[in-house]
Order: sequence, then C-alpha cells, then structure tokens
Amino acid sequence: MSLPRVEVKRQMGRGDIDAVSALLDVAAAIDGHRALGEHQWLDLVQGGREGFAGLVAWEPGHDHPVAYAQVTRGVADGSWALEFVVDPHHRDRLATIGHEVVGEAIAIVGAEGGGHVHMWVPKPTPAHDAIAEAVGLRRGRELLQLRRPLPVDDAHRYGSEPLPVRAFIPGRDEEAWLEVNNRAFRHHPEQGGWDLETIKNREAQPWFDPDGFLLYEQDGRLAGFCWTKIHRDVAPHLGEIYVIGTDPDFEGRGLGRRLVLAGLDWLAGRGLTVGMLYVDAANEGAVHLYEKLGFTVDHIDRAYVGDVRAKLDIPHRN
Repeated sequence: MSLPRVEVKRQMGRGDIDAVSALLDVAAAIDGHRALGEHQWLDLVQGGREGFAGLVAWEPGHDHPVAYAQVTRGVADGSWALEFVVDPHHRDRLATIGHEVVGEAIAIVGAEGGGHVHMWVPKPTPAHDAIAEAVGLRRGRELLQLRRPLPVDDAHRYGSEPLPVRAFIPGRDEEAWLEVNNRAFRHHPEQGGWDLETIKNREAQPWFDPDGFLLYEQDGRLAGFCWTKIHRDVAPHLGEIYVIGTDPDFEGRGLGRRLVLAGLDWLAGRGLTVGMLYVDAANEGAVHLYEKLGFTVDHIDRAYVGDVRAKLDIPHRN
C-alpha cells in the first residue's frame, strides 16, 4: 500500500480544524484520552504560535485524515513540541503512517534551524518506540497518570487539617498567581514562563471553573494553589488536579499534601468518583506523596527526545 499524502499547514482553516477535530474525537473515544496536550490543542484551534505546523495525512478512498501531527516551537530557545495521532481504524499500519507524519515533522524542524525535540506519546507501545528510533529520537521523560477513588477516606488524611482555601477571582488574582506559578515552576518546560495571555486563554476554555481554582493565602500572600479540572468527555467523569504549586518561600511546611486534599475534596463535592493527576516519574518525592494519599498508576505517557540538526534531510515520499 502506498504511503499517505501529507499536507503541511502553517495556518489551519476551518475545514482543516473540523477534520482534525473529528479525528481527535474518534481517537479519544477509543484511547480514553485526548491525543493532543492542552497547549497543542489551543495552538490548533487558535492559529498556533510561531513555528506552528499541522501535518494532515490522507489516503485515497478515505474522506477523513488518517493521521495528524503537530509541531510547535517551545518556550525555551531551540526547543520544539511534537505530537501525533493515527486514526484507530488505520492502526494496523501505525508504524508506517506514524513514521511518515513524524518524519515530515522532524524535517520541518530541521528546515527551521533545528533544535531539541520533545515528542509526547500517551500510553506508548513498541510501535511508538520504533517510530521514534527511526527518526532519531530516544526515550526521555515519563509522566505517570495516577488515579484514586473519591471521596478520600480518613485513613489517607493522616490527621491533616483542611486548608482555608478560597476560589480564584478572574480579573483580580491573575498577577499574584502568575508570580507564584512561575516561581514554583521556574525550571519546568511546560508550566513555567506563563504570562497573562496564557492564563486568560485557560479562563476562556469551556472547562474552566474559578470555583475549582483554589488559592491558599498566608501572611497576606498567596502561599499555594490547587487548580482542578473536570473531564466530562470520558466515562466516568474524571476530576483532575490540573496544576498544584507552592511558593518557594513556603516550601517545607507540608502544604503540598493539604492542597491536594483540598482539591480532591472539592472534586468529590461535585459528585466526582475518580480523581487523577500527572506526575513526573523521576520526581520520587511527589510520587511517594501521592501513593501515600492512595493514588495508583493508571498509565504512562512518554516523551521521546532528540536534537535535530539544521536542514536535516529525512527521506520521505508523498
């Protein structure tokens, strides 16, 4: 069978977005998760940041894309984010189709001056390992998706007193939150370096609920926060600890555990029966904390990484 025809889009039109969105919906229904991370989804529907390219793969006889890949310049100089998905009905050719769209994306990075690539894959398989190896990427960071039943039982509270948290107030709390977030995640490739536009984009999303964006203040300052998110597009609905952080000046006071509990309690109060969060597998301290709170591993997301040279030429055919 011939290789798919890959269209490279620097700007996605309405028809492109609809076609790719339909593909993402089909994949999410089968996989139980969205194929694009939230940053990448916003790039797709809002036009993309500098360096954005959407790669839509088509095959004769099909009126829908068989695969989609997306590459975007990262926040750090010389970094690139890459994600891709193959239609579940065409995954008997996952290695072939995936290699084609990922290879095209890597070639774009090379043509744009090269750089360090992160390709995130939820629930990776040996086929994903093979695709990554074929384009010169290797295994990198791994994120654990952890889950636990709600509500939290007394045995996992360890006597922790509830924190007196309050809800985030849009239009008032952004600057203080940005300062704490960017201090807490100053070395984080995705969560650090947010600006007002970034958080305003999140506030504009249908899932955003300021009541579930919990702030804890101490000594007249924002000391920590637990931002929750409800996923209503999966069954059962999931309550996520979306972002949780403590100002570095308040670290070492046991706020992390109590902020997690505050978030889980808020989600349970909305009728959620499953709580989840993501944590870097290498962050042993955080993993241990979450395990003590009753979380267990649901699945692993993996980053494949590599340095792409400028004008790297990867053979491909349309």
